[in-house]
Amino acid sequence: MLPTGVKDTQNRESNSQKVHPQPMEETNNQNPEALEGLISKIFTNVSSLKSAYIQLQAAHTPYDPDKIQAADKLVISELKHLSELKHFYRENNPKPVCVSPQDSRLAAEIQEQQSLLKTYEVMVKKFQSEIQNKDSEILQLQQQIEEADQKRVKLEKNLKLRGLSTKESELSTGENGFFPVDLNSDLFTLAVEATFKAIHDFSKPLINMMKAAGWDLDAAANSIEPNVVYAKRAHKKYAFESHICQRMFSGFQHENFSIKLDDITVSKESFFHQYLALREMDPLDVLGQNPDSIFGRFCRSKYLVVVHPKMEASFFGNLDQRNYVMGGGHPRTPFYQAFLKLVKSIWLLHRLAYSFEPNVKVFQVKRGSEFSEVYMESVVKNLVMAENDQKPKVGLMVMPGFWIEGSVIQSQVYLSGMKVDE
Repeated sequence: MLPTGVKDTQNRESNSQKVHPQPMEETNNQNPEALEGLISKIFTNVSSLKSAYIQLQAAHTPYDPDKIQAADKLVISELKHLSELKHFYRENNPKPVCVSPQDSRLAAEIQEQQSLLKTYEVMVKKFQSEIQNKDSEILQLQQQIEEADQKRVKLEKNLKLRGLSTKESELSTGENGFFPVDLNSDLFTLAVEATFKAIHDFSKPLINMMKAAGWDLDAAANSIEPNVVYAKRAHKKYAFESHICQRMFSGFQHENFSIKLDDITVSKESFFHQYLALREMDPLDVLGQNPDSIFGRFCRSKYLVVVHPKMEASFFGNLDQRNYVMGGGHPRTPFYQAFLKLVKSIWLLHRLAYSFEPNVKVFQVKRGSEFSEVYMESVVKNLVMAENDQKPKVGLMVMPGFWIEGSVIQSQVYLSGMKVDE
């Protein structure tokens, strides 16, 4: 037995001892390793979500609907996985009564990731909306392309019906007399101006080739129309334009333009349809469809009369191009293509002239005729009379004139024996 004093001392010491609570980990049966693994999965999932978002952005430049859809599915998959981790954590880890500082940091990081997740969800919805808008725009563009293709096919069909590829289409009449372009005197005046320009444009390379081939241009001009008194040596170019004009307009007064045809009556509508069909087309393409069409025969006949064999031989050193044309072909040489532009303008003017009721009449001015301001216009504007008081005389007709619906389109002439008003 202990003494009474010692026993009292031990009882006081026992009563003064403190009782410490057990750690929270033991109370809540939490596993630190499981929690650490869960957090690792969260970080991995967030990294995968970032990667999927980057893929979604990349799929927009360039715009690729298939890649966008695949990236969108990947983002959604990662979001679902992250949501599953959140529910798993809440189910297996009820909110503790007391939370350690370490747990507070983890909770803050999780909250941060959840905020990022909401941001990603908003951006994904935005991209989905943009994708839907792009898809809508694509559908509209596809519809516009289909409509344009339908119109193109319809136009091509109409061109074939109205065009010059076969004799039947050349002589076909319009559908219900409908014309997409107004047939009036202004349209014909524009065609006359285009023809005059085409003659000038073709004469320039022709003269240049004659120079390069060593031709005496003065002698050549004098052989075309002798004894014309030019105000300037440069004005002799009008002799070559006059030569081209005379050859090209030969037969213009005839409905068939001096091309042999079967005895078939051609309506006014058909002439105008032929004008419309060729107006916007490349003449070489038309000839490629049918080299032996009426237009094709017209091109051949005019080439053989405008370009003399000696001239062609001096230009090219042979007559291969001429022989090819005489054999029924249409060469794709630059010179022949330049010539086709001239032929096309003359042909269109003739088709248009016979579209009117009554027909447009052509008139020519002979050399030596007195100048008339009513029927003629000088191609050179600053000419004045010489010292004598004689009236101006026509030296060259560069472009014929026309009567249309009671009006006159003046003939273009060069006046001989005039002086330049400096």
